[in-house]
Amino acid sequence: MTKAIFVTATGTDVGKTYISALIVKKLRELGYNCGYFKPALSGAIEKDGEFIPGDCDFVLKTAGINANPMDFVSYVYKTAVSPHLASEIENKPIKIEKIKSDFKRIKNNYDYLVVEGAGGIICPFNLGKDKLMLPDVIKTLGLDILVVASASLGTINSTVLTIEYAKQQGINVKGIILNNYDENDFMQKDNKIQVENLTGVKVVATVKQGATTINDLSDLFKEV
Repeated sequence: MTKAIFVTATGTDVGKTYISALIVKKLRELGYNCGYFKPALSGAIEKDGEFIPGDCDFVLKTAGINANPMDFVSYVYKTAVSPHLASEIENKPIKIEKIKSDFKRIKNNYDYLVVEGAGGIICPFNLGKDKLMLPDVIKTLGLDILVVASASLGTINSTVLTIEYAKQQGINVKGIILNNYDENDFMQKDNKIQVENLTGVKVVATVKQGATTINDLSDLFKEV
């Protein structure tokens, strides 16, 4: 039985991919057979006439997984916008069936799996007749989540809103990870205390800017 966790964030460019890479890397260093999966990626890099899913490529290289990044993502779009809009522009709608199939295929090859979302928790994948939002994907895959948040000013608001929305959707939040954390910054130290107090969710890791490792979070993964 594979154990997995879903990594989301309080918004775009908060550090989901970076944190996902550190988690996969850490578990593999500890001897766990840990892999990675991303249901949808927009803003792919075009090289020699082919699209390269940059986020996935970064995670695999950071974690030392020698494989084709295209094998770890269900939908890849060149247009750097929300997945629902990219799929409309490129006429390639996102279907939950393919995501489920790819998730099953990939998890069968690993004992632990990090699944990375797109954008924040309220991210539309398909706004057509087959409406699909990010929480639908999380619940369909039966996963708990980790929330990546900035340690800087404003994170109390964005973190509390993200976690409250996830809870309203019936999603279990296993922890908060504060990215670019400065332990000598009194405001950031207070942010850590207050997001825990206001959400009832623990900060399970703080990651300094430029860090190349993270603590072992394997006990937060759920059997799927």
